[in-house]
Amino acid sequence: MKRFRFVAGAIAAAAAVALSLAPRGAQAQTIPFSSGIQVQNLSSTGANISIAFYPLRGTAASASVDATIPANGQVVYATLPSAVAAGFDGSAVISSDQRIAAIANIVSPDLSLTFGGEAYIGVTQGSSTVSLPLLFKGVSGFNTFFNVQNVGQTATNVTVTYTNGATESFNNLAPGASVRFDQATNTNLPAGFVGAATVTSSASDIAAVVTQVGPTTMLIYNGFSTSGSTAPVFPLVNANNAGFITGISIQNTGSAATDVTVSYTPAAGQGTACTETQTIPPGASRNFAVDAFRTSQDGETCANGALFVGSGRVTGNSANQNLVAIVNQLNQGTNKAGSYSGFDASAATDTVVFPLVQDRVAGFFTGLSIYNAGSVTTTIECSYTNAGDVTQSRANVAPGETFAVVQNNAIANGYNGSGTCRATAAGARIVGIANQLRVSGTSDTFFVYEGVNN
Repeated sequence: MKRFRFVAGAIAAAAAVALSLAPRGAQAQTIPFSSGIQVQNLSSTGANISIAFYPLRGTAASASVDATIPANGQVVYATLPSAVAAGFDGSAVISSDQRIAAIANIVSPDLSLTFGGEAYIGVTQGSSTVSLPLLFKGVSGFNTFFNVQNVGQTATNVTVTYTNGATESFNNLAPGASVRFDQATNTNLPAGFVGAATVTSSASDIAAVVTQVGPTTMLIYNGFSTSGSTAPVFPLVNANNAGFITGISIQNTGSAATDVTVSYTPAAGQGTACTETQTIPPGASRNFAVDAFRTSQDGETCANGALFVGSGRVTGNSANQNLVAIVNQLNQGTNKAGSYSGFDASAATDTVVFPLVQDRVAGFFTGLSIYNAGSVTTTIECSYTNAGDVTQSRANVAPGETFAVVQNNAIANGYNGSGTCRATAAGARIVGIANQLRVSGTSDTFFVYEGVNN
């Protein structure tokens, strides 16, 4: 069977029990978290899957479950299966005889708490080097920690190198298992550290997932197991939009400094096009967007304090270096936050799959942002499993534009399924993200994940 590696994150596999969101003191509050996993079958043939759960720093799987998924269907674990012990903390590997996609929702079952949760996509492959564009220690109440999973077949030694020169390591990480690195307790990182890191493996491919923990919000992103792209794209950028702001952290994974220009393209009536340029040393990262739309900065032409809703794309890269990027969306007033990874436009296809789409499920709904990453104007049409003839589409989406579509009141009350968006023009290429949101309340009920190109 094919193996779909799935890093369950720092608290992603907590079976509805209390454990600390920040492992050793980055956050004093002890918060109960649980996990949900959605697995979608991308094939027209039924899929047989097996999910193995590996304890943190463990040597073997502690539980496994099997399931069958209908053609183009999905299986949803709202909480982890009963075979997984209470208090579990670790990682998982999904094996399948068909191509699949999966996401994890990390949630707090105690809705009286400010924390709600976040989502991230499972990975299908790793590499010997993983790039992490954004890490914190004690920055406005934010800290990070990350899990590294061995997705290969042999034990391996893992080394982390931070942009300030600090290093840490873990030896003999077993296949399938993961280890956690906590920046809040790393004495070699100063308070106020904002930077990046590179994770290397001695003998086996690895994958990583980073958790950003703020006073009232949590954001999660996948580490980058590829060298990146010279021109990554960002399907959704918000600024001064009902309290939402966006920060884009771009890391230079190359060997030379490069001047990077990001061009911001607004949706119709949603702002003014502008650009921002910064120099990024090799291995380092720089933050874009968050200050460009707020105050006057060298190298940017954006309007201070003005509404902007649109997309972004790297249009300048003076030394043609590979770049990776993550995008943080934050609304501090309502305690809503989520992250997604920038996309390599060359990896775009004409079809993007979303394993979780919702319409009025306990107040939650989704919104999809589909970016035309190709060179031809196209119609984009989204359809949904078990939703009858319901579709959502837009014609004449030009290259560099985003088709943004919300499922709230569009499918059916209580709809909980999956979606597929297709670009119909010959040669068209798209990428996309999903925002899962419950507007009411003051908890962080905002989850973001990347669509899967198929």
